[in-house]
Amino acid sequence: MFPIRDHNPSGRTPYVVYALILLNVGIFLLQLPIMGDDYRLALYYQNWALIPGEVYHGYNLHTPVTSMFLHAGWMHLAGNMLFLWIFGDNMEDEMGHIGFLVFYLLSGVGAALAQMAPDPYSNIPMIGASGAIAGVMGGYLLMFPRARVDVILIIIIFFKIFTIRAWIVLGVWFGLQVFSGVTGNGNAGGVAYWAHAGGFVAGVLLTLPVWLRLGGPNFWRSTHGAPPHPETKYRLSQSTIPSVRRRR
Repeated sequence: MFPIRDHNPSGRTPYVVYALILLNVGIFLLQLPIMGDDYRLALYYQNWALIPGEVYHGYNLHTPVTSMFLHAGWMHLAGNMLFLWIFGDNMEDEMGHIGFLVFYLLSGVGAALAQMAPDPYSNIPMIGASGAIAGVMGGYLLMFPRARVDVILIIIIFFKIFTIRAWIVLGVWFGLQVFSGVTGNGNAGGVAYWAHAGGFVAGVLLTLPVWLRLGGPNFWRSTHGAPPHPETKYRLSQSTIPSVRRRR
């Protein structure tokens, strides 16, 4: 089950979301020439990826920020940018351009600290925008819990699109990150689960002032937890369609 879009149009052009997507893609393209060279890639990660043990001892303190703009492959990049595209525009709409950029970066730093906490001496590099984007998802959950999100369910070679509420999509996603972090080692399968969970919590906490400024519980009561504007209407096919390729 994978979200592909929401029914929550933004009221302003999300310039920061666009810029972040372009920056992430641009940095990945610059990284491509060294992807097949293990030695050069290790040096690259040594300088720009987050290595908890080094940060804990006071070295490379810039990497909690720089690491969130690095990606390990095309699908890693594409998945993160899709989630930023779906949920980021509405958060930028509510916070403003500069406010959203600060929120995004602080969420990413919070995610990095959460990943470091269980094993601050780890020498495993951490890269990816998913911690910062998890913060965007946490903020979205607080602001628009009843927004409608289209998800795609893939079963072998068939898929179907259906619509569910944001609190279910995001709540289940967060629960899976915590469960995987608790039952695994926090880096199982190369996924930084605690960074995801920590970024999500950081996003909720950083969004609280905006939510309270809008009225807090009164904002929810007035909007019923849904977007405070007409939702985008999509016509979904009820048929099950074979897919050519898929990746979780």
